[in-house]
Amino acid sequence: MEKLVACVQKKPDAICRLICFPWAGGGTSHLAQWGRFFNDSIEVFCIRLPGRETRLDEPFAKDMRSIVNEITSVLLKEFKEKPFAFFGHSFGAYMSFAVALELKKKYGLEPVHLFMSAAHAPDSSGYLALKSIVLPDGNSDLLSYMEIMVGRYEVLPDENVWRTMALTVREDARLFQTMSFEKTDMNIPFSCDITYFGGSDDKIYDAKGWRNLTSGDTSFYELPGDHLYLLKPSNERFLIKHITRSIEHAGP
Repeated sequence: MEKLVACVQKKPDAICRLICFPWAGGGTSHLAQWGRFFNDSIEVFCIRLPGRETRLDEPFAKDMRSIVNEITSVLLKEFKEKPFAFFGHSFGAYMSFAVALELKKKYGLEPVHLFMSAAHAPDSSGYLALKSIVLPDGNSDLLSYMEIMVGRYEVLPDENVWRTMALTVREDARLFQTMSFEKTDMNIPFSCDITYFGGSDDKIYDAKGWRNLTSGDTSFYELPGDHLYLLKPSNERFLIKHITRSIEHAGP
């Protein structure tokens, strides 16, 4: 499990786990640190994908199915052990949704809450349009694609860091384009509440459709900032406070 999950602060007596799924090109360095900020009732796991960080020597995953299979098989015991919630930002939102669907379909397990951030609803026209975009082969056109794929944010000044991130973003984009969701397969997939967060200066997402994917409540929040609005300390404090309150008030 240590290969797949970063957990900077273990909390064996926690009543719930928050599983975090990072954005395209991202790793565990930021979201894993949330484990230090939540109270002892919530333990934070952050998913680490192949091809980065301590898994740098592994080849990138070929499709979303392989990612879903790895996460559900490695963490199945933990999912069954105690309640869990998902937080996914951008590409991570789609990944978390795919994992949640698999857990519901195959094992009858469901998060107590889904927290989605900066992502089109997976049954929306925005989502379908993003899936159909042709990926650029070289880095020259990748900047414009990255704005389409991961939204507006400040470009990194370090060229080596930029090249590494560009490669990882391209691979994550390929993963995203292998994801499939047909709402007709599951009329209303979930019963848990869904909360959607977005940055005020980010691109506009086709997000209202998230409310069609659950029989629970759906709420929407806009926070100041661009695509990586969640890196701002004030926004981070809001997210942690809101997620804590939502989890603590979630039904059994």
